[in-house]
Amino acid sequence: MMHKNLFTDMKINQSLHRNLLFGLLLILALFGCSTSPGQLSSIPLGKKVDLSNSATVKNKLYAQYENWKGVEYSMGGLDQDGIDCSGFVYVTFRSQLGINLPRSTELQAGTGQDISRNKLRAGDLVFFKTASKVRHVGIYIENDRFVHASTSSGVMISELNDTYWKSSYWKSRRP
Repeated sequence: MMHKNLFTDMKINQSLHRNLLFGLLLILALFGCSTSPGQLSSIPLGKKVDLSNSATVKNKLYAQYENWKGVEYSMGGLDQDGIDCSGFVYVTFRSQLGINLPRSTELQAGTGQDISRNKLRAGDLVFFKTASKVRHVGIYIENDRFVHASTSSGVMISELNDTYWKSSYWKSRRP
């Protein structure tokens, strides 16, 4: 009888360990690519810039581009080892413009006020629908150009009038 209980206890322990391991792996898979609150707060908050001062904003954006040019795209990334589009917007606004924006494209798309495409100025956010449920964000600089973290080429400057971006343009927001 004692052997039977010991065998049953061992089976229960194995099952419990297997379930705990599965749960841990599931948690890691779900949250492995997300940005932790600690990562967000570790990005220094720069001096606040008046977004209506286009010359200053453009200078800051071009400087940021020079520092980040070619950094690879990485979903959930937030540093120069890899960054995604909303992370690049978040880091740029926080460090260069002294403004805290939400971390996700979805929340950034609800920030500020809608701006028509023909009224864009440096620092406005430009949004794209690149697939049925996929959104992309960049920061307008000037002359139909915007800086962003592209999935194919990393941090780069693109033209709103390029066929791809023109066809997927969704909206613009002024933070």
